[in-house]
Amino acid sequence: MVVGELTVECDLLVVGGGPGGYVAAIRAAQLGLDVVLVEDTFIGGVCLNVGCIPSKALITVANRVDQVRHSKDMGIVVGSVEVDFPQLMTYKSQVVSRLTSGVSQLLDGNGISVIEGRATFVSANLARVQLEHEVQQVRFKSAILATGSRPFELPSIPFDHHVVVDSTDALSFESIPERLVIVGGGYIGLEIGTAYRKLGSNVTVIEATDQLLGTMDSSLVSVVVRRLKTLGVEVHLSCTVTDVVISGLTATVKFQKGDSTESLDADKVVVAVGRIPNSEDLGLEHLGVKLNSKGFVEVDEQRRSSVSSIFAIGDVAGGELLAHKASFEGKVAATVAAGIKDAYDPLAVPAVVFTDPEIATVGLTLKEAERLGYNATSSRFPFAGIGRAVSMNETEGFCQVVYDKDSGVILGLHLVGPDASDLLGEASVLVEFGANLEDLGRTIHAHPTLAEIFMEVAEAALGLPVHQLPKKIR
Repeated sequence: MVVGELTVECDLLVVGGGPGGYVAAIRAAQLGLDVVLVEDTFIGGVCLNVGCIPSKALITVANRVDQVRHSKDMGIVVGSVEVDFPQLMTYKSQVVSRLTSGVSQLLDGNGISVIEGRATFVSANLARVQLEHEVQQVRFKSAILATGSRPFELPSIPFDHHVVVDSTDALSFESIPERLVIVGGGYIGLEIGTAYRKLGSNVTVIEATDQLLGTMDSSLVSVVVRRLKTLGVEVHLSCTVTDVVISGLTATVKFQKGDSTESLDADKVVVAVGRIPNSEDLGLEHLGVKLNSKGFVEVDEQRRSSVSSIFAIGDVAGGELLAHKASFEGKVAATVAAGIKDAYDPLAVPAVVFTDPEIATVGLTLKEAERLGYNATSSRFPFAGIGRAVSMNETEGFCQVVYDKDSGVILGLHLVGPDASDLLGEASVLVEFGANLEDLGRTIHAHPTLAEIFMEVAEAALGLPVHQLPKKIR
């Protein structure tokens, strides 16, 4: 890297320091490139600072509180359980600080120059970075856009970030809201709503469609819906919020339900109806970088945009808005920028919803497999048949395998149940490597573990289930 008066020259400029950007920067540095990373807010991006990590810290605490409150059947008797919410927020902040400082150390240790500021592209090889008191120019051979996304704001329900809030605000409340309304029944809304219900909030979810988690298999979602009902979360489907009237520190939420208009009072209203890409104000329109109708950067299999020197990864490039996808794409783009052949071509991208129970899925659903022309079918095995799940007193849910009937190749694995997020690692490997049912059924799994459910579901699909009664023939 060559530093001039106000100009930096490098091989690769990375714009955005989230899980896509910082991973791309490190991989490029490992491959011998001089790398400059520009970040205008905080290293670690949304995921580490105000998304994945802090939300999971909140969810972990909420789950433990709920477990203690309902552990009498397991022989644990306690008095009243109190939540020290300020300490919970301190714990969450400590988790975030530990991880973000670790990322900063990794960047420094790999010789990556970090500039705090906002980048705007002047040409296909030059960017201008607005610092606090001056402007820095960066001349580069290639650049990777990793600017992420932000919560979508409904025009009819604007954020005031006090009463009507986005998902970022919801992770930094000063106290547990007594009445919490969630607008949007997607994964972000349900994760937040479930956590706060366990911490003591009265939670209502309002969803415009006829199903929560609408992109997911309804059989998986139904298990979560039953649990929400048990927890006391009120759900309104096929409803449209028409107005939110703020009065001081509270709000009245009005929504259309069929032919009638109903209303709810709330201390906080979390609007979680999707995310939009941070692709504006970067100067991309001057370069000819193509965006789709929703503002996402169009990229090829190398994650290269319509301008050959500019790559885009993660949320700003669309597709599944997932941190681990962004990281993988970052490695691909950095490798290509280093002059090495590579492409983004996974067979499947795993996804997790941290509800109760968790949903974890990888590969094709049965409908998707049939639509693609496979002679596909599916089989299930319940967690109630797994000894470890019974010993944990967490038997809700199942594992479903989708496979090709002709070859036995596993096309998808889908779980809803205890620790599904951790079990998904094995499922992802099985799908990515094209394993078949016999491979899986003949792989010895340690007992007693939750992972035995994979062996069991394979044997059930093969018609040889040991721990499941045979189906009655009518």
